[in-house]
Parts: sequence; structure tokens; C-alpha cells
Amino acid sequence: MQDVAELLGPHGPLVEAIDGFQCREAQQQMAGAIAECLTDNDILVVEAGTGIGKTFAYLVPALLSGGKVIVSTGTRNLQDQLYHRDLPVVRDALGLPLRTALLKGRANYLCRYRLHNTISQGRLRSRELVDELQEVRSWAGRTRSGDIAEVTALSEQSAIWPLVTSTADNCLGNECPDYGECHVMLARRKAQEADIVVINHHLLFADLALKEDGFGELLPSANAFIIDEAHQLPDIATGFFGLALGARQLNDLARDVQTEHLREGGDMAALPDARQALEKAVADLRIAMDSPPGRYGWNEVIRKNGVESALQELADSLAAMTPWLEKAAVRGKGLESCWRRCLLLQERLQQLRDDTQDDHIRWVEIFRSAFSLHLTPLQIAESFQAGMAQQNAAWVFTSATLAVGDDFGHFTERLGLEDARCLQLDSPFDYPRHAVLYVPRDLPEPNTPDYTRAVIDASLPVLEASGGRAFLLFTSHRALREAAELLHTRIEHPLLVQGDAPRGVLLERFREYGNAVLLGTSSFWEGVDVRGEALSCVVIDRLPFASPGDPVLRARIEHMREQGGNPFMDYQLPNAVITLKQGVGRLIRDVEDRGIMMLCDPRLLSKPYGRVFLDSLPPMTRTRELDVVRRFFRIAGHHEAMSATEQEACD
Repeated sequence: MQDVAELLGPHGPLVEAIDGFQCREAQQQMAGAIAECLTDNDILVVEAGTGIGKTFAYLVPALLSGGKVIVSTGTRNLQDQLYHRDLPVVRDALGLPLRTALLKGRANYLCRYRLHNTISQGRLRSRELVDELQEVRSWAGRTRSGDIAEVTALSEQSAIWPLVTSTADNCLGNECPDYGECHVMLARRKAQEADIVVINHHLLFADLALKEDGFGELLPSANAFIIDEAHQLPDIATGFFGLALGARQLNDLARDVQTEHLREGGDMAALPDARQALEKAVADLRIAMDSPPGRYGWNEVIRKNGVESALQELADSLAAMTPWLEKAAVRGKGLESCWRRCLLLQERLQQLRDDTQDDHIRWVEIFRSAFSLHLTPLQIAESFQAGMAQQNAAWVFTSATLAVGDDFGHFTERLGLEDARCLQLDSPFDYPRHAVLYVPRDLPEPNTPDYTRAVIDASLPVLEASGGRAFLLFTSHRALREAAELLHTRIEHPLLVQGDAPRGVLLERFREYGNAVLLGTSSFWEGVDVRGEALSCVVIDRLPFASPGDPVLRARIEHMREQGGNPFMDYQLPNAVITLKQGVGRLIRDVEDRGIMMLCDPRLLSKPYGRVFLDSLPPMTRTRELDVVRRFFRIAGHHEAMSATEQEACD
């Protein structure tokens, strides 16, 4: 393989091809390590600090490897950015005529069969859905990819999408009458022929967990896998290697039974009755659960009066529908698919009700008018390793946040990567001169009733000094809502609150205002990139320990204790450190950025484990004095970095 360090160096092709491209030693080092990994068919884990340019560091060796490479990203937005922006730039700079492909899960592509069914059924519950269906119908006639991201006029959360896209459960596969024009099939075919394929983690695990089986296998043909935003992998893997059954799947089946029955003549009177019985059983089960939205342990919900009998009613309704669907299956592929889905959902429900699986966690998530039953594995390393073993390939895992201090064990052990080579590369940004970590004095313990009020009171003078231009990141929606009420009449800057608009809209407004204060929870802790002076302050209300009441965490803690482990030090603390590193990473996004990181939780300095957090953060100048914060913003207003003397005054 050509010397990738030289290609990323001061005389390489990227300098000429990309405006503002800066050579970074850490980026060259990372690219060299990845090139070696791909050549040796090895496993590499890389923590690349913010600003290293890890995307280019892995794209250059991937494009030069001479083999088929699959790149997986954390979200569909990052997937689109990588495929449409970064990949073409590097490919063209290197002058390599390689074929590339973008591949998403089925639910991201228009299904012509389901679109035709929805149009012919003509029974939508609102005028808004009718208008949205017309928008989709118009687009369907001109799209080549079928990627629903092209329809920017509709929200990703629109209720029309489940009606015109398919899932692994309801897809007819090669039995579909529209198979020849299927957008999923065409995207898969293009991916099979491409040298570089960009996917996301959900699709990666859908394939590894054998949950996507309608169009043949994609992954075995790859020579290498590069996993970006790899810190998300363990949690995503846990979901895919488990099992879930929700009200939406059950109601989708009932709706499709009705559609397919009418399509094939509608003369089997028993099928509508069976469908209505299933819908009633789903609704009755949600009513019997009688709990507000949230995540609950299985026994917390199932032991309530009426829930067990409602579960049995659901099982009986599926069992009653099965023979009628079996008889109807000969009439058409749609009804045959409904029959097979009914059998599958019966099997899932039976597995979920089985209380003998000690290596899994049973739990329930309740929504406003729906529910989801879950069976989650306690450990996923063995399953993940089995998936990796099927691929004779090199594997690269990278993110800005994988290590706790300099220890990668928390990440590698969860995925069974004990033999992987680990490389930690620090950010090239000048954190000591460009950023200050401010821990205010005299804040109460986070479990006190007035803690959020105290956080806001301490934040107000900082927001005044910063002129707004701040993110306030919270660990709970309750704290966010309370903070929004407290700030509503107390700041003059524009106030943007998560939930008032889609995340992308809020970020666009934040950049446009230039002096706004944005309040967010988990979705704003990572994957958010605001460069320049518009974001000059990040306030984090408390150390982001996961809620001990979460049923999955609670079961893991109990299991680890039974195994003689220390759940807090081995699991809860490392998870919180990784999450905090993500939140802190929002502050400095470019070489010229400067700002204040305000961490309000007094445990950072009062508890022995606070040192673990501090040792994992970038080397920011630290202070507890508000006057230092004010002086920092005065200096920043003159576009000067802190001098060594001023840094000493902070410490």
C-alpha cells in the first residue's frame, strides 16, 4: 500500500484538493496504523481526539487497500455526510476511479408494493396523511434511489413512512410483484458491486444478527470493516442480539391482513373478525399495563392485575388468526407473508413469556398509547465475536471517546476484542490556552430537591459573561423542563429548548442567532458540530450516570455482583466517563474555537472517582472562580488566547 502518511502530508494530494486542509501528525499516525491493520487482516481500536480528522485518516488507507471495504457510521445523518461529502473529496483527490455505494436499512427506502397498497386502500385517518401520501406518490415517480431522505418536505417521523416502506417482517422478498424495481434490491446490488460501501451500525448488526435475510448476504464479501463512532456499538449490539415485540408490529400485521384480504377479494368473513380481535388484544394489554411512559422491569408490569390475562388474550388472538391466514395464504403472496409473520410473532411472544432464560433481561417499555416487550442479553461479546468470525476481514473501531483515561478495557471487553491493538491519539487543539474547565463553588449535592435551580443560578452570570452562545446539557428531561421554566424570564438571549422543534432546526437557529442559549438532553451530547463563536460555553448539569432505576442496568448490576464484580467501577463509572467525554467534546470543534466548559456537579471534586473523570478529559485550564470565567471571555472578545501566566492564575 502506498505510504498513506505522505498522502496526508504537506506535499500530498489532499493539500491541493481541499481548501484549508491542515497536515496533522496524529492523523498521519492513525492512517498508517489503519493501513497496517488492513494489510495484516488485524483488529485495531483507535481513540482519535477531536480535530485529528479521523474520517480522512481511515478513508485514505481504505481507498488504497485494493479490497472491498465497508464503513459503518453511527447515524444516518453521518452516513449521508460521509458518502455525499467526505468520500468523493478523498477519492477525487487520490485520483482513484473506485465504485462507491450508500446502503441503508429497508425502512429507509420506498416500497412500491406497500405504496400501491396504501393508495388502493384509500383509508387514511387524517387529511394531513392524505397530503403526505400525495407528496410521496409524486416523488416516487421521479426518484432513482428510493431513499426517503430525498423527501425533505416530510419529517423522518411522519406517520406516512411505515405505510410506504417495508421491514424485515413484512417484506415479501423475491416473491414481491415489484421485486424487479425494488429500491432495496437495487441498492443491495450496487453495494455488492462497489469497492467502498457506507452503511450504519443498525444495518451492520441487522446483518450480523441475521435479521435481514430477504436479499441475500452483503457482509461476507468485504475484506475490511471500518466502524466509526464505535463507542455506540455495545448498546446497539445489545438491542440487535436481543428480541422485541411491540404494539406497532402487531397493529401493522392487523392492518396488512385487512389490506391483503381486500386485495384478494375480501370474502373470508372470519379474517376481519380475527384482525379486530388482535387489535382489541393489543389495546387491552396497553390499558392493563396502567403505567406512565417509561422503562420497567418485566415483573413490575406483568404482575399488575389483568396484565397476565391480557398477555394470554394477545397470544390467543394470534393463535386464532393463524389457521385462517394459513388457508388464505394460497390466494396471494401478501396473505402468505401475513401468515408467516403471524407465526413469527407468536414465537416471539412465547420466548418473551419464558422465564427460564437466566442469561437475558426481560423488560417492558411503555409509551403514551403503545408498548414494547424486550428480551435483552446480559452479554453480547460471544454473539459479536461469532459475527466477526464469519468474516475473514480486518476490523477497525474508532471514535473520539473509547478509553477511560488510557484504558480501553471497558470497550474491548464488552465486544470481546481482548486481542485488538489499541491506539490513543490526543486532540491537536490547544486546550490549555483555548478552554477553561469551570467547577463552581457551593453547589448542593445533585440529589437535593433544588439542585436544578442552583445550577441555573450558577449559570446565569456565566451566560451573561458569554453573551449567550451556550449549550446547557442535562441528564434528564425533567431537569431540562425545569431549567427552561427558570430561564424563560431571566435571560435576554434567544432560548431554544429541545422538543420545541426538530434537532436540525434548533441547531440551524442556534447558528443563525449567534447569541442563543440551547437546552438539550442526550441527543445533543454527541453528533452535534457547532464551530466558531456561536458556541462558546457548554454547561453540564451533573455527571451522566445512567439511571439506576433502568431495568436493563439494574439487571446488569445484579448479575455483575453475583459474578463477584464491582458494577460501579467496572460498568457504571466507565459508561458515565464516555458519555461526559462526548458532552465535553461539543465545546472545541476547530483550531480557533475557544470556550468555557462548566461542570456543575460537585462530586467531580468531592468524590474519589471524580479523578477518573478529570483524567479522561482534555487538558483544559481549570478554575473554580467566576472572575476567571469573566476574564476569559474578555480576552476571548479580543481574540486572544490565555497566556501561561493567566493559566497559572486559574489553577
